[in-house]
Amino acid sequence: MSTFLETARMALRPFTAGDVDRLVELDGDPEVMRYLNGGRPTPRETIRTEHLPRLRHSFPATGTVGYWAAEAKETRAFLGWFEFRPVEEDGPAVVELGYRLRRAAWGHGYATEGSRALIRKGFTELGVQRVTANTMAVNAASRRVMEKAGLRHVRTYVGDWPDAIPGSEHGEVEYALTRAEWEQRTVRQ
Repeated sequence: MSTFLETARMALRPFTAGDVDRLVELDGDPEVMRYLNGGRPTPRETIRTEHLPRLRHSFPATGTVGYWAAEAKETRAFLGWFEFRPVEEDGPAVVELGYRLRRAAWGHGYATEGSRALIRKGFTELGVQRVTANTMAVNAASRRVMEKAGLRHVRTYVGDWPDAIPGSEHGEVEYALTRAEWEQRTVRQ
């Protein structure tokens, strides 16, 4: 299976049809889904017919898919996934960064490690000019990952979500990093 990107501890690869069970397990954990839909599991059929095709979609702008399965390099254990997809189908200028990891992978730095590697690849190889990421304002762990990956808080906003979940009354936050900002920080290090 082809590897898109390797970090010190992870390999990111495209999803395959064989990943359905891994995704069902991931989206079946109420804590993993807490800030996404209030903790409800995603039905297997939805993962198979809707989520997996979205995770396997290729973007002409970057010549890549927008989502990658993350595996531990040593054990090949499934850790979760990373998103790094163009906001516009045909333009690589702005990409959205995201991650969803199994609870067993939390607190080990995987989200930061994968995010930093994707940002570096985006700015150096894929023509990306701006990386953006969003989460619920109350999701302190995800916000910390964004900050450690180099993104800065841009705004807090309240959306008109059809299914409000606990914490949504505090709004969403957007973080971002431009290529110029990243290059300045890279030069200083």
